Amino acid sequence: MHRGLERRDIFNDPYDRAVFLRLLGEAVERYRFIVHAYCLMDNHYHAIIQTPDANLSRGMQWLGLSYSGYFNARHNRVGPLFQGRFKSVPVESAAWAYDLSLYVHLNPVRTLLHGLGKARSRAEREGLSPPASVEEATTRLSTLRMYRSSSYRAYAGYEKGPDWLTISEVRQRSPGVEQEEAKRYRSRVQELVRAGTEASQLELFRDVVGIGGAAFIRRIKRMAGDGNRETEARGRLRERIGFSEVVRAVEGVRGEPSEKWMGRHGDWGKWLVLKIARECTGMTLRELGAEVGGMDYAAVCMGLRRFDQRMKMTRTGKELTQIHKRTREMLYV
Repeated sequence: MHRGLERRDIFNDPYDRAVFLRLLGEAVERYRFIVHAYCLMDNHYHAIIQTPDANLSRGMQWLGLSYSGYFNARHNRVGPLFQGRFKSVPVESAAWAYDLSLYVHLNPVRTLLHGLGKARSRAEREGLSPPASVEEATTRLSTLRMYRSSSYRAYAGYEKGPDWLTISEVRQRSPGVEQEEAKRYRSRVQELVRAGTEASQLELFRDVVGIGGAAFIRRIKRMAGDGNRETEARGRLRERIGFSEVVRAVEGVRGEPSEKWMGRHGDWGKWLVLKIARECTGMTLRELGAEVGGMDYAAVCMGLRRFDQRMKMTRTGKELTQIHKRTREMLYV
């Protein structure tokens, strides 16, 4: 993330934004950046960038200087455009990048204009804010659909996006199997926009030292030094649920070890594990298949689809739905 000096605007019109995105695309070629997501606001921008060559600082310095030179020349100004050095936060994996992409893409509606400013965010964290009204949700979703300075439109399937934008690695982490990736991603954004209080979970990505599990955060802190109490508190993120934790939760609900039912033909236990893991771990279908003995992508997809249909059946489905709910509650205690 990079913010304008004294929070001043760094994009004055669509042409400025187009030039910045052209330069970002050039950085992809020059420095072998992999850009997974981006969002340009008036006075700052966010981007999720992967750097195979560990050259983020060089690339970002080139991007900042190139855009500042253009902006100053076009708008007849002098001096620095950006507020100090860009802010970078290490991300552990694509699974974490999925949640981070939601935070990035929701920025255009996380403003006072749309009722999601800092005051409301604090209220939501304290459990004081109700879900969005139909009118509020409709306005926010319309804003996101029409916002062309963000990669959300590409993620949601409204447009192709720039050739240099890489969306597949993150978007495939969208939970569910009933819809294609773009529809699943849109559905998740709609849930967050409408839920009100749930959107506050994304505040976890503000002012952090790293995004990932507990071990990853500890490693980042060791590399960065001891820091202070405030930094340590900000770096504390809720650890993503792992596959083994899902298995243990289902074992607890069933009251028997997974060895007794995981490989049993027709048993719902394995599919409940896979369904919840798909919803909560950020794992892809291929990764889930590997966890249960090397099942291929298509078999996992078809099996989960059939399990979802089974959960909609009258009596058996109601029981499975309740078990699914109890298991998820155990994981999020």
